[in-house]
Amino acid sequence: MSVDADTVKRIGRLARIKIEDGDVDKLKDELNTILDFVEQLSEVNVEGVEAMTSVAPMALRRREDAVTDGGYPDKIVANSPISEDNFFMVPKVVE
Repeated sequence: MSVDADTVKRIGRLARIKIEDGDVDKLKDELNTILDFVEQLSEVNVEGVEAMTSVAPMALRRREDAVTDGGYPDKIVANSPISEDNFFMVPKVVE
């Protein structure tokens, strides 16, 4: 895959980044270099390789998933202008 000058300008417009005309060629070369590297990565055989989130083995710190506060929904929605069945009611914003 190759990026041309029009694509660089379109990417800049979509990202809301102002790209000067003199920078287009440089950015085109940089984007093509990145895409070439990604194509090289797709050629690597990763069969049987376990997915990692870090280069160092780590265990997530876990805590018990227990409710520590609550149990009084009436008090929570008491100051709401409109509520129903202990839920906040809001006006429809999408039609």
